[in-house]
Amino acid sequence: MNQVVLILYYSRHGATQAMANSIALGVEKAGLEARLRCVPEVSNHFTDVQSAVPNSGDPYVVKQDLDDCCALALGSPTRFGNMAAPLKYFLDDTSAQWLAGTLENKPACVFTSTSSMHGGQETTLLTMMLPLFHHGMVLCGLPYSNPELHTTLSGGSPYGVTHLAQGDNKSKLSEEEQTLCIEQGRRLAVLAKKLGN
Repeated sequence: MNQVVLILYYSRHGATQAMANSIALGVEKAGLEARLRCVPEVSNHFTDVQSAVPNSGDPYVVKQDLDDCCALALGSPTRFGNMAAPLKYFLDDTSAQWLAGTLENKPACVFTSTSSMHGGQETTLLTMMLPLFHHGMVLCGLPYSNPELHTTLSGGSPYGVTHLAQGDNKSKLSEEEQTLCIEQGRRLAVLAKKLGN
């Protein structure tokens, strides 16, 4: 069985990246390798050229990362109740992987960050699920057996983990959010082992 869980995200101000890092902790606690990858910015200036390597943070994703993973965690900040354009842009270019069935029967989860409590967290999670269903992935959420889902006053959702980015340090996860992210990563890895992709 492949031992790599791909944690693919877009993060503008660091909050979604902080979630990805905590999900990676959960994956590794369950005994699998977490591979963190991000997507580059998309510009409306068609003459702009993105650097092939990010200035900082995780490397950019390549299509081979999809082939090599046994599971996928997909994350984005919320943009008007939807995933951010850079992540959608990447997913829109995965037709070859769809035709080849690269992601079929692999487990996946989604995560998001918003700057307001009612900023579209759950709709963003749902929009990220749609292309994963088309790829034939097996979606997993976060069950209410996690007590933090009952007590959190910031991020959290049975559809996937969320973060409420408010205050001076918007990328800092609350204790409950961090616990839920770790548990989401652990659950994804456990399901990957059980499915044996």
